[in-house]
Amino acid sequence: MYAVVKTGGKQYRVSENDTLKVERLAGEAGDIVTLADVLMLGDGKTVTVGEPVIDGAAVAAEIVEQARDKKIIVFKKRRRQNYRRKHGHRQHFTLLRVTEILTDGAKPSKKAAAKKPAKKAAPKAEAKAAAPKADAPKAVKEKAATSKAAGADDLKKLSGVGPVLETKLNEAGVTSFAQIAAWGPAEIEEFDEKLSFKGRIEREGWVEQAKKLANGEEE
Repeated sequence: MYAVVKTGGKQYRVSENDTLKVERLAGEAGDIVTLADVLMLGDGKTVTVGEPVIDGAAVAAEIVEQARDKKIIVFKKRRRQNYRRKHGHRQHFTLLRVTEILTDGAKPSKKAAAKKPAKKAAPKAEAKAAAPKADAPKAVKEKAATSKAAGADDLKKLSGVGPVLETKLNEAGVTSFAQIAAWGPAEIEEFDEKLSFKGRIEREGWVEQAKKLANGEEE
């Protein structure tokens, strides 16, 4: 037996176990859909034509997959108007497998396949993944607290030294006034070049200031 069925504005001649690609239908793979617009039925001997459809007739089909067709390019151009438009389009479609051709109001005998429940991520794994991020700020704070507890001087007391320059000096290993007070011409030249201070050490008199601050004399 065969049938001519209408769906998505198109007509298809189908038999049992045929596969056909139609305009997208609602549902998931494994669902059973019923196409009720049957225009013609034939069994090889007689043919029944609907007016426009045959009452009580339908085609039952199983959804094999929901997918998208190959991309087509739509190009528009207008002469001497500097108008060009290029668009790509991929049509959604549903691939069906015909399971039954029904008559006299019969219902599909095949039911939709049972759907597997979606897997959930293990709570323990999520907690472990989140732990490093939660602990990161804590580790930074502990590191900062350790560096302060090591007895580093407040180098911002030196003339012209702000938070940025203090950070540069600390990263270079300079954390106390005593270190700067012990600098000679070679160390001054070395740090001036290394940290791009451009003569600031001598210009601001850091060595003299550091000697006073190291002895507890506030500027």
